[in-house]
Amino acid sequence: MEIQFQSDIGKRRQMNQDYANVFVNKQGYSLAILADGMGGHLAGDVASKMAVNGLGAVWEASEISDNEKASQWMIQQIQTENEAIYQEGIKNPEMHGMGTTIVSAALLNETFTLAHVGDSRAYYIHDGKMRQLTDDHSLVNELVKSGEITEEMAAIHPQKNVLTRSVGVSGNVEVDVTHHPVEADAYLLLCSDGLTNMVSEAEILTIVAGEEPLDGKTERLISQANEAGGSDNITVLLIHFKEVDQP
Repeated sequence: MEIQFQSDIGKRRQMNQDYANVFVNKQGYSLAILADGMGGHLAGDVASKMAVNGLGAVWEASEISDNEKASQWMIQQIQTENEAIYQEGIKNPEMHGMGTTIVSAALLNETFTLAHVGDSRAYYIHDGKMRQLTDDHSLVNELVKSGEITEEMAAIHPQKNVLTRSVGVSGNVEVDVTHHPVEADAYLLLCSDGLTNMVSEAEILTIVAGEEPLDGKTERLISQANEAGGSDNITVLLIHFKEVDQP
C-alpha cells in the first residue's frame, strides 16, 4: 500500500484552510484524514488542524484492528473533536462559528472503514471505474435527492457551499460510517471540494487510472484544479492498494 497527499492554496484564496495527514496506530494500521475548514480569518485553518491532529493523536495511541471498533472509535472521537472545536470558538470570539468537514479512512487489512461529515468526498477507483462512497452533507445535495433541482443545476447553484452538517457545532454531530472491501490495484481518493468543483469525475478517473507514479497523480489532480480556475483550496489524499493484505 502506498499513500500520497498534497494540499494547495489554489488561485483565489488568501490562505489554505484545508489540512490532511496520515497516522499509524500501535497495531501498525493507518488512519488517513482530510479536513476542509470554514470560518473567518484563521478560524477555518484552526478548525481543520484541530480535527486532523486531534483524531490523529488518539489514533496513534490506540490498538484498533477491526472494523467495528474503528466505527465506534470514529463516531466517538469525531464527536470529541466537534465539542473541542465548538468550545475553542466560544473562548475566542474571533473564531466563533468556525467548523470543518472531515473525511477519514481507517485502513485495516483487506478492508477500510470510512467516516465523514460535510462535503469532502471519498472515491473508490478500480478496473477503470470510479464510485463515490460518500454522500455530501450539503443543501444542494438535499435538493437533488428530493428532486427539486438536477445535478447540473446543483453544480452552479448559488448556495452550493452551504453545509447541512459540519464538525464544530453545538451538541451532537451525526457521522456517516461505512465499511468497504479492498481489491488489488484499487485506489481510494479523499479530496476537498476544491478538487471536485473544478475537475470532472471523468478527468479524475483518467488521471488516477493512468500509469504515472502516485505522487505524480496527486500533483496532476492539483494542477488540473488550478488550471480550471483554482477557486478554492485543493487537497488530495490518494491511497493505492497494490495488493490485498490478508488478515
